[in-house]
Amino acid sequence: MSNLFAANMPSLLGYQCPDWFRDAKFGIWSHWGPQSVPMYGDWYARNMYVQGSEQYLYHLRHYGHPSVFGYKDLCALWKAEKFDPDGLMDLYVKAGARYFVGQATHHDHFFNFPSRLNRFNSMEVGPHQDICGRWKQAADKYGLPFGLSEHLGASFSWWAVNKGCDEWGPYAGVPYDGNDPAYRDFYHDNQEHFIDNKGTMNFDLWYTKNQKFRQYWLSVMKELIDLYQPDLLYSDGGLPFAQIGKGDPASDEYQLGMEAVAYLYNTSIGKYGENRAVYTQKDSRPEIYRVGVLDIEKSQSPDILPQPWQTDTCIGNWFYDVRQAFKQPSHIIEMLVDIISKNGNMLLNVLQRPDGSIDDETVWILEELARWTAVCGEGVYGTRPWRISSEGDTRTVIRGFTEEQAPWTSADYRFTQKGNTVYAFMMRTPENRVAVIKSFQPEEKVKSVRLLGVGNLTFSQNFGVVTVQLPEEMPLEVVNCLAVEL
Repeated sequence: MSNLFAANMPSLLGYQCPDWFRDAKFGIWSHWGPQSVPMYGDWYARNMYVQGSEQYLYHLRHYGHPSVFGYKDLCALWKAEKFDPDGLMDLYVKAGARYFVGQATHHDHFFNFPSRLNRFNSMEVGPHQDICGRWKQAADKYGLPFGLSEHLGASFSWWAVNKGCDEWGPYAGVPYDGNDPAYRDFYHDNQEHFIDNKGTMNFDLWYTKNQKFRQYWLSVMKELIDLYQPDLLYSDGGLPFAQIGKGDPASDEYQLGMEAVAYLYNTSIGKYGENRAVYTQKDSRPEIYRVGVLDIEKSQSPDILPQPWQTDTCIGNWFYDVRQAFKQPSHIIEMLVDIISKNGNMLLNVLQRPDGSIDDETVWILEELARWTAVCGEGVYGTRPWRISSEGDTRTVIRGFTEEQAPWTSADYRFTQKGNTVYAFMMRTPENRVAVIKSFQPEEKVKSVRLLGVGNLTFSQNFGVVTVQLPEEMPLEVVNCLAVEL
């Protein structure tokens, strides 16, 4: 059995990412809970208490004023009556997912699992189901590593707006239901973080300094780990409880976070005899992220990182939103290929309606991903970065929360490697059906070139430049892949 981890930086910096995560490359996430009920986007539980915001107006006119019909009442409307985790997992595996992550709790402090610590959970309110447990059963059935995401750490400050009231109109001065002492356990004793009625948030206090809440967070993390023994745990922020990019790793700010991570890893060691768990957080400093895996929300690394990392993203908004356009399958595939060429994984949120079903466009996206994966999966799974990640001048925009589809050309390639085979993903198929790859060195002798989905092709190599004659009919409309054996 492996040595156990201690809750300190020297011990946790000895972490090694397990091979399953490095091999998997692509995971699907269910970022789903009561905030999906209005089908009106992310951060609904917060913005419904911000007078004048779109979500406040929708809530006011659809459900009633938040002093009368608050978020606690919305939670009771979440029924998940068409939730079919086995059916969804079958679609996700066919689409190429090799791990699955369920949402345990969002900033709304609603738990998708039976909890001894919070009465507002999916067994007691709303669906009356163990949502996380049902996801885990389905993931186990399909042989997928199972992860959980927690956004609880930021909940205490994020949700202080429920302590406000309207500044104008018929309900001016009437406290929102977050002020009701009968529900203070759910809405938090967080008046210290209430700034104003405009929804202003101090992002320097993403993580509260309230010690009672911090201890509560740790207790919830241990409860989650005990219940599900997850293979992955995602925190929506840096390592609790220090702000991203700030704080001495030796400071007490990190102590509870380190306790949770050590508990996760040691539970995995107890289960497997070695640590197979992954912890992801969003502080990019090596002295912090090396305790687990760096997660980059809706963005990515500009090039290969020495340690595995992850992009978390979604097909539309984070929660189902009738206003939001979805990414095209081509965009998702191009993102995946670009990310894996740099030693990253992509965790893709697939949006569910409040009843648990997915819509026709989402099914179509998954089917298109499945069609691509069936052809190009060899160049994805079990690969590692090559000597370089890319060839060509086109780069994705590296700017936080920006995901523009890049204007790829036929000169753009992204590379992965497995054994003696280099996989060259063509970001655009050359119109003249001649692929020219300039990144091989003269001493790297090419034995053969295969087009995945077709077979061996005619090629030539001159001073390292490899020229490949492509067939007129390509197997895919988007991102075909050449397997170059050295």
